[in-house]
Amino acid sequence: MGTIKNFEELEIWKLARELVNLIYSDFRNCRDFTFRNQVTGAGISIMNNISEGFCRNGDTEFRHFLNFSSGSTGEVKNMYYIAEDQHYVEEETALDRREICQRLMNGIGSLRKYLKGDK
Repeated sequence: MGTIKNFEELEIWKLARELVNLIYSDFRNCRDFTFRNQVTGAGISIMNNISEGFCRNGDTEFRHFLNFSSGSTGEVKNMYYIAEDQHYVEEETALDRREICQRLMNGIGSLRKYLKGDK
């Protein structure tokens, strides 16, 4: 990890935080509480697993938690298809959020590869 001392410095954590704020904003008034709880929980899981993994003992554990973050990011990306289909969000919003999810998954994957030593 080199010079990074705190998880708040990680670009993937910053992007995950941005995504969580967008999720809350997008579904603040959603009356489908099951859906809203699921998508916000998945978003929270992304951030939590990045921060928890960073604070663990070593790269192996961090990679393990990044796996969870990546899975939760895929879940959020998928849920934006559902949100679009159910007209909870506009098509453009759903597309933007899925693009953010993809950038996040790519960043998590790059960090996992770096931590594994496949440079």
